Amino acid sequence: MNLQWQHYPENTKRLFKLSLPIFISQLAVSGMGLADIIMAGLVSDADVSAIAVANSIYLPLFLFVLGILNAITPTVSYLNGSNQRHLIAHQIRQGGWIVAMLCTPLILVLLNSGLILDAMQTPAEFSQKAQDYLLAIVFGIVPALLAINLRAFNDGLSNPKPAMVITFIGLLFNIPLNYIFIFGHFGAPALGAVGCGVATAIVNWAMLFMLIHYSKTNSSQKDIKLFEKWIEAPNKATLVKLFKLGLPIGFAMFTEIMMFSASSLILSPLGAQVVASHQVTLQTSSIFFMVPLAFSIAATIVVGQTLGQGDVEKAKYLSFHAIITCTAIALAMGVVILLFKDLIPHIFTSDPTSVAIASSLLIFAAIYQIPDAIQAVCNGILRGYKHTKPVLYTTMFCYWVVGLPLATILSRTDWIVKPMAAMGFWLVFCISLSIAAALLFYNMRRIQSVPAQDLLTRLDSIK
Repeated sequence: MNLQWQHYPENTKRLFKLSLPIFISQLAVSGMGLADIIMAGLVSDADVSAIAVANSIYLPLFLFVLGILNAITPTVSYLNGSNQRHLIAHQIRQGGWIVAMLCTPLILVLLNSGLILDAMQTPAEFSQKAQDYLLAIVFGIVPALLAINLRAFNDGLSNPKPAMVITFIGLLFNIPLNYIFIFGHFGAPALGAVGCGVATAIVNWAMLFMLIHYSKTNSSQKDIKLFEKWIEAPNKATLVKLFKLGLPIGFAMFTEIMMFSASSLILSPLGAQVVASHQVTLQTSSIFFMVPLAFSIAATIVVGQTLGQGDVEKAKYLSFHAIITCTAIALAMGVVILLFKDLIPHIFTSDPTSVAIASSLLIFAAIYQIPDAIQAVCNGILRGYKHTKPVLYTTMFCYWVVGLPLATILSRTDWIVKPMAAMGFWLVFCISLSIAAALLFYNMRRIQSVPAQDLLTRLDSIK
């Protein structure tokens, strides 16, 4: 196909313009997690491990709901591109019902996390702290998901800056709140790792109120009339369409993060140092992943908007421009990780054993930057095409059929080689992500081969 290289500079500029505020927003979210790990690490490695193990339960479930809500972004971008802005407010209000329906089971699981931790034989030294941390997090789940609904609304309108500013403010609030509740200042009790959960819940409420204020007062969105009424009755047809589009995204995010999160649970019997070093590497890689994640969301927006305008050919070469640019950046990031692999662990822990293990694991984190970037951007492109089922099938195969079983075998058994501990997981991460990148790219090319009129008819039927 013709990649239209003459348009590459302008398309890259457009992608960067969208992805930069998304990246800063995601970096701020990751910064909150980073602040939690660093500040809890000043208490003990057990507190770091408590957060790691708690997040291995919380994050897959939370991201499952978040993934469903991400159906809002391509829906809004398509409606915006096709001049159907009058239909947008309805989608956001129905997104509120998705939050209401899914919050209760999510909260119930978190309140009974002790059953999961006991089943995984999590050491008592940080099992109870993990349970208390999740109890605190429960109070911030509803505002967090409602804020995601509003963020998806603004992102779909190619307006990611408010989420960037508000999330950055949230990070600025999170650090002093951590200081107060972790170490016990200004009359607050010293809660250790649990204090991070308290701080997060407070910040989630603050960010929701800021997003509501912005969305309500922004003059460029007045015609959408989102707050003309706050609540409307559930609409079965709209909810079914959003769930059909969002469930594959949610399950895909769940299956992907589950492999990463389950790794902490599976490794937890090996002790706090192994879990802490593994968490250091996960936290580092998650920070670098913010770049391809931002490009992925930007690709969803520009591809969805371009398809809404009926320009199928432009959507094709926009997709390739996004993949090429993000892959080049990923290569540079891998080099950075390799150069600083011996220094990065010292940011998180002072334990020499944890530092040594983390340094060796960061080699694998550097290697998988390229396949991770490709799979992330292809994922975003497929969302823009509202073609999300292949993402689910790919992630289930790569992470549950191949990834998790093989990683468990390599890390905890001698069936193939001597037990590799955390290194077994990181080797399999590289393998699974490479397979995912190839399969998602193939599925992207398949949907792009559909005749233009057939594709536009299909997209309009699921608006």
